[in-house]
Amino acid sequence: MPVVSGDAGLLRVRHRAAGGLLARGRLVSRFPAEVEAVLHASGWAQGRAVPEASAEAIRQVCAQPGADGSRHVPFPAAEHALTEFGGLFVRQDEPGIELRRRPFALDPTMAAATAATLADLGRVLGVQLFPLGVEGDGDAVLTIDERGRVFAFDHAGEWFLGASLDAALVTLITGISPPRVRDDGTWT
Repeated sequence: MPVVSGDAGLLRVRHRAAGGLLARGRLVSRFPAEVEAVLHASGWAQGRAVPEASAEAIRQVCAQPGADGSRHVPFPAAEHALTEFGGLFVRQDEPGIELRRRPFALDPTMAAATAATLADLGRVLGVQLFPLGVEGDGDAVLTIDERGRVFAFDHAGEWFLGASLDAALVTLITGISPPRVRDDGTWT
C-alpha cells in the first residue's frame, strides 16, 4: 500500500479520489500545491489521458532510426507516462529552489533523433530508455527507463530527475538540483 507524507507523519493511502488520494478521510494531493498548479496551468488534471495522441507520438518516434540504425522501442512505463502527460508544455523561466526553472515539453517527437544516444546511455544504466521530451530550447533531453525512473541528458552530462515521473516533475518544476549520473551508471 503506498504511503504519503502528511501533517501527522506518514498516512496510509486507503482510496484514490478524483483530484488526489483519500487518506484517513482527508484528500491528499499527488503533487505539492505549487507543482500541481503549474501542471494544471499546462493542461494537466488528475485522470487526464490522451491515449490516441500518445500512441501516435510513440509510433512517430519509433519510426525514426538512430545514426547507427538503432530504433526506440516503447515499454509500459513510457506508454503510461505519455498517456497521462504527453503533449504538455510547461512554461516557466524563473529562479527555483536550487536551479533556474526552465520550460519543458513532454513530447517525445521533439527527441525522436536520440535512439543511438539513448541506447548508449541505456547500456551504462543497464536499462532500456525512451524519450519523453525536452527541457529548455531542446538543449536537454528528458527520458524514462523501463522502471519508470526519469533522466535528463545535455551537453554537460546525464542527470537523475526522479524515481518516477511524478518525482521528476517536482524536480523540474521546483528547480531542485538533480544528482549527476556517474560513468558507472550510479548517482547519489
